[in-house]
Amino acid sequence: MMLHVPDVLTPDQVRNLRAALQATDWIDGRQTVGEQGARVKRNRQLPEHSPVSRELGKSVLTALARSTLFHSAALPLRFVPPLFNRYEGGEHYGLHVDGAVRSLPGTGEQLRTDLSCTLFLSEPEEYEGGELEVFDTYGTHEVKLPAGDLILYPSTSLHRVQPVTQGARICSFFWVQSMVRDSEQRAMLFDLDQQIQKLRARIGECEETVALTGHYHNLLRRWSEV
Repeated sequence: MMLHVPDVLTPDQVRNLRAALQATDWIDGRQTVGEQGARVKRNRQLPEHSPVSRELGKSVLTALARSTLFHSAALPLRFVPPLFNRYEGGEHYGLHVDGAVRSLPGTGEQLRTDLSCTLFLSEPEEYEGGELEVFDTYGTHEVKLPAGDLILYPSTSLHRVQPVTQGARICSFFWVQSMVRDSEQRAMLFDLDQQIQKLRARIGECEETVALTGHYHNLLRRWSEV
């Protein structure tokens, strides 16, 4: 399941992040991937352990905590702290799949990557190219969202970033370990939760919505790994 999550950041928050990023030094993005990824990756990133990266990453997660849509879909258990990248001058990231396990900086712990997230910080008209392409059994999905919006997609997907031929594409990206490992179970829970919310909005709380909410939580109880 791919999901567009709008308005994770307000325009003011985007401007503040962009201003902070303008004052930082970027490094070769190949320093943060393995041998296979380094063959097809051409971009720049903030150093993973830099104070600026950590502080901006915290602000992204704080904003994301307010998105009920994101939490309904991802059912997040743990996050890899958000990172930041920049593409320009033909830079790109060829076809690849994200690693199944990521280390959590400074903890010695590891996280299973169930879901990948790209939070756009540049407006689509600011750059040419740079589309995120995600491939699955239903075909190719091309993504280029407004600044402040996020795309959520399975980390099992093959994907790539097309060359940026003009301007600069700036994004935050990170991974999520979900409470529910199985993607089909997670999708069913998301659909059930969304239908419950629609019923509440239409008819208010009632015996039926309480019963459906009970089914939702019993399924989550059965399927979650916490």
